[in-house]
Amino acid sequence: MMHNYLTPNFTFAPMIPAKGLGSRVWDTEGREYLDLAGGIAVNALGHCHPVLVQALTEQAHKLWHVSNIYTTEAAQNLAQKLVQHTFADKVFFCNSGAEANEAALKLARKYARDHFGAEKNEIIACVNAFHGRTLFTVSVGGQPKYSQDFAPLPQGITHIPFNDCAALQQAISAKTCAVIIEPIQGESGVLPATDEFLRTARQLCDQYQAALIFDEVQTGMGRTGKLFAYEHSGVLPDILSSAKALGSGFPIGAMLTTNQFAPSFSVGTHGSTFGGNPLACAVAAAAFDLIQNPQTLNHVQQQGERLLRGLQAIGAETGVFQAVRGQGLLIGAVLAEAYQGRASEITAAALQQGLMILVAGGNVLRFAPSLLLNDEDLALGLEKLRLAIHTWLAAS
Repeated sequence: MMHNYLTPNFTFAPMIPAKGLGSRVWDTEGREYLDLAGGIAVNALGHCHPVLVQALTEQAHKLWHVSNIYTTEAAQNLAQKLVQHTFADKVFFCNSGAEANEAALKLARKYARDHFGAEKNEIIACVNAFHGRTLFTVSVGGQPKYSQDFAPLPQGITHIPFNDCAALQQAISAKTCAVIIEPIQGESGVLPATDEFLRTARQLCDQYQAALIFDEVQTGMGRTGKLFAYEHSGVLPDILSSAKALGSGFPIGAMLTTNQFAPSFSVGTHGSTFGGNPLACAVAAAAFDLIQNPQTLNHVQQQGERLLRGLQAIGAETGVFQAVRGQGLLIGAVLAEAYQGRASEITAAALQQGLMILVAGGNVLRFAPSLLLNDEDLALGLEKLRLAIHTWLAAS
């Protein structure tokens, strides 16, 4: 391995990816891997999709950056697509999921202050939620292991158990400015929200004049078989965050909101130097057109079913999984009691077999492959995983 000049906050895999195409990756030694990790639900169209390469290359010859003193055709074009295909009326562009959530939370607080006064500032989030790594978003996230070392943390944040309607009812009040929910808790174990929980949140936010924020950084852009996961429940948010697959590998984030909330982001209240830059917006617009095609979304649902069934079969054969859950092509395989805490051992064994997969906490294997995953690669991925698990079981 090469010398590492980076800060030690990451544990790197024992290979260095050098090239990717579709669902295949090659390392610096020329070894081939099948990628069912998708860059943590980012590479929605696989690696180096020719349409995205073309969009990036064409834009690179025209205009890279002008700052937000100006708008560009690329930014307006992408924003128009997002508005036309969602609940939203307005879009704020940034560069990551954390930034999109930061914007969402700041907008909710600003709106509450504008309309109801400074006392209405409390945010309700879920235990084990993940919303990013900025000081504000990591505090709103419900995982103290990520936030406790950075105290003192921002105040006015309450955490309730995920999918607990009674706890939400008890926690919400006239002082609540926002409730933030991931339609599927991704990082902490691929746990879908119940329709009842989302409906209750909507009803209580209406009752207490609070913003309902959906963090769709991981679930958005076709990942669940709908353009955005909120469409499955039919519950509309006031504010939504998107990133990851939005640029399908090129960094971009977006906060979507309605005409009711957008005016609180008046001139100068929030910003981003690189937000909405032409390169990112050109790639994201090309990705958007491919992802929101009904054929693509149907394919996600079909392949998601196949992957789910394949993982259930491996679980039945090996006894390693107690449950397989998720939606579309965001799937978690929950380890059986006997193997708790050992998910990263299985991902390491999978890598040995030339398969890239993820964990979601210590007990769940997470799969977030290309939305264009074909039958051959899906079957190969399952076979590699099966072999990896058998090899791992034999060695342990």
